[in-house]
Amino acid sequence: MTKASLNADYVRTEISRWQSRSMTISTRGIVAAENPLAAQAGAVVLARGGHAAEAAIAANAVMGVVAPMMNGVGGDLFAIVHEPANGTVYGLNASGWSPAGLSIEFLESRGLKAMPQTGIHSVSIPGVVSGWTALHGKFGRLKLDTILSAAITHADNGFPVSEITSLEWSGSVPALRSDRNATATYLPGGHAPQAGEVFRNPHLARTLSAIARDGGDAFYRGDVAQLILKCSAEHGGTLAPSDLSDYKAEWVTPLTTNYRGWDVYEIPPNSQGIAALVMLNILENFPLGEYGRLTADSLHVMIEAKKLAYADMQRHIGDPRFTKNIPIEAMLSKAYARQRAHLIDQRRAKESVDAGQLPTHGGDTTYLCAVDADGNICSLIQSNFANFGSAVVPEGGGFVLQSRGGLFTLDRLHPNALAPRKRPLQTVIPAFIKRDQVGIGFGVMGGWNQPQAHVQVITNIVDYGLNIQQALEAPRFVKLTFPGTDVMMESRVPESVRQALERRGHDIDLQGEFSNMVGGGQAVMHDAGAKVNYGGSDPRKDGCATPEPLL
Repeated sequence: MTKASLNADYVRTEISRWQSRSMTISTRGIVAAENPLAAQAGAVVLARGGHAAEAAIAANAVMGVVAPMMNGVGGDLFAIVHEPANGTVYGLNASGWSPAGLSIEFLESRGLKAMPQTGIHSVSIPGVVSGWTALHGKFGRLKLDTILSAAITHADNGFPVSEITSLEWSGSVPALRSDRNATATYLPGGHAPQAGEVFRNPHLARTLSAIARDGGDAFYRGDVAQLILKCSAEHGGTLAPSDLSDYKAEWVTPLTTNYRGWDVYEIPPNSQGIAALVMLNILENFPLGEYGRLTADSLHVMIEAKKLAYADMQRHIGDPRFTKNIPIEAMLSKAYARQRAHLIDQRRAKESVDAGQLPTHGGDTTYLCAVDADGNICSLIQSNFANFGSAVVPEGGGFVLQSRGGLFTLDRLHPNALAPRKRPLQTVIPAFIKRDQVGIGFGVMGGWNQPQAHVQVITNIVDYGLNIQQALEAPRFVKLTFPGTDVMMESRVPESVRQALERRGHDIDLQGEFSNMVGGGQAVMHDAGAKVNYGGSDPRKDGCATPEPLL
């Protein structure tokens, strides 16, 4: 019997335990996603010989069918892929840019004083299909029509809507009613589908079939592109054919830091992933393991570190093609982290923090992940930004266009100021961590929640020895605002701890036991020593971690 290379305490769980489900454990591949149908589709792709990245594409395509408020071909995508055979960690930025005709001057001429959060002027170029083709081009073993077959079938034949998805869908009814095509597509019979009600989207099936046949050409230059351009023109938008045809996803080098012996990887700007790394560097100056999990000391310094990291991220991060000399090296400096750590008052929460003086150096989302039998891991996140994005649906397309452009600012001096062909600061981030022979791909969706949620999962694993299922399930906090002492917290945090935090000045907005406000996550892990894979899935979502079947 091959012995697991992990510490036995890490894998073992007590018979009397607090976690709601066990990890999925297999010598074959595993896919973890927010809906079982998506996880199943990815697992079948693995069984047919697919790479982990192809399984992630399959799962993502199904998620766009079964949870259209969160993601779909009208949104953006980021991915991190690790191949242990060569030790390489790849990053993919498939986030779209603003139209060439959209500018601050254009919006101001129409009386707008802030970026619109819905409607055609909130739309940036969808990057997901280019992301799929980039992943498939680098790692593909199967044909694209095989990878997308499950998504096409579910869209054409219909699927029963899951519980949490039905609630999120119903909350978007007013927005969907603002657009006739959105109403026709997503409100059959004039209402949002209820849990268990079968929903069909034949228009999306045709769109996916075109992508399966022609790849990115169909979406950015072919029939689907024509639907998008017609939609923009009807709504008074600025999209031009070249905005679509010129777009291409970009391979990037992930940013990394080492946290107590674990290498942590995040996507570089224009994403907010650097905030998670800055948080970890700050927290490395505090003995979290000695403080204990879910104590006032540990939660206090984590909340305060979040404020410091986010202040720097908000001040400095934009699209590096427009914002030159983003101080990444300085922001990730361990010495700088020590300086920032000294600003944390362990007795009192700060009302606000400023971005630091750096040393000089030259809405809504789905997350999923896959590991194959070779140990390749794909950590993938994809989003429309807000629920149903812009709420604008191209007639006959079966998908909504994202509203990611709403993250721009009209402040001309800010790194994230709107400009033609610019990518906005992105909230969506996948993550990957590794140490010795163990690699973990994971993520937690939820807007500005994501870096702070990543850090909480990582500290659960590194500082407190939880397994990946426990690390996802553990109670979390989230501070969605930047200044102030407000913080949301799940009710499973002990009352005595919450009271101690309130005495330090934290204003706690108490949530339920498993709140959607703190996001939902998925995780897969490969233990190369034992040649065993693990999967975990957050009970805050409808999904699961599904092992690769024997076909």
